[in-house]
Amino acid sequence: MLNRSIGSGLAAYDYDLPPERIAQTPLSQRDAARLLVVKRGQPGWRHCHFNELPALLPPGCVLVLNNTRVIPARLKGERRGGGPVEVLLVQEQAPGRWRAMVKHARRLKPGEALRLAGGEVTATCVQRTPEGHWLLDFAGPETFRERLDAVGETPLPPYIRRQDATAEQRRRDREAYQTVYASRPGAVAAPTAGLHFTPELLDKLDACGFERVEITLHVGPGTFVPIQTDDFAHHKLQAEAFEVPAQAASRLNEARAQGRPIVAVGTTCVRSLEAWARQGFPPGCAGTTDLFIYPPFEFRAVDGIITNFHLPKSTLLMLVSAFHGTERVLAAYREALASGYRFFSFGDAMAILP
Repeated sequence: MLNRSIGSGLAAYDYDLPPERIAQTPLSQRDAARLLVVKRGQPGWRHCHFNELPALLPPGCVLVLNNTRVIPARLKGERRGGGPVEVLLVQEQAPGRWRAMVKHARRLKPGEALRLAGGEVTATCVQRTPEGHWLLDFAGPETFRERLDAVGETPLPPYIRRQDATAEQRRRDREAYQTVYASRPGAVAAPTAGLHFTPELLDKLDACGFERVEITLHVGPGTFVPIQTDDFAHHKLQAEAFEVPAQAASRLNEARAQGRPIVAVGTTCVRSLEAWARQGFPPGCAGTTDLFIYPPFEFRAVDGIITNFHLPKSTLLMLVSAFHGTERVLAAYREALASGYRFFSFGDAMAILP
């Protein structure tokens, strides 16, 4: 039997996943994804489909969506003196200045120029940051966002393989790796639980009387950083910008006062809401959060979670385990594998309902 305590170490969050079960492409109809439904803290499950969600949600619940928009943050090119380089933008520090991860950055020096996207974009290296990133200054900061949108590539997760992708494939990926309600640019990874929603499904949820609230967490590359130590409590998440706007906070506090369940769509919403809760449920907040949720954890703001299936030994799997129980989560994962579910960003979903 698995031990849910911290002392059990990272191995307690491991499971066997055949590589062929990692979804490489999305379904043609987003809400046709399969949905494994469980009741929080209880054994067992139901096999459903995502488009059945209106009939599955508890009456009166509030759905919380992350409206971040993935930017085309990957730029390939070469150093001025020769040699390939690949840039992944992480966070804008000032107009035209970005913190970025740089591949093939050995011997890169401050002041060195980078030629990216066939010369459409040029950048100057400013300095290396303590976490190993680079500060880059991009030429023409007033038009950089427009050029990035034109020539940047969507930064798909490392487990989605694209060998010599065509322009058409990159176009399809850019559209697929974005929620239909994405409105605030800033993420370098999608809040993938939201990828299953369609405009039609959102309309159906509205018609059924479910309230929707939007918040923002700009997902960074830290979501894919593996835990390096068995004593995972010492793992440090990279801080990410988030906001619970005043209107959203007001509606959520009203729902809490009325005893209506709050269902977070995705782990990014869970972390944002629990960070907000730890500030005392203020009437709106914005800042950054590095909240790392693992068992045991007291959830103060979230009553249900809709989420995808996560990597073994990952911080996201730990979050879900803290909510539903490690043994129950891994039992559900084994059932999903036995039943042919697809895993990770373009895969199927799981609903842990009150």
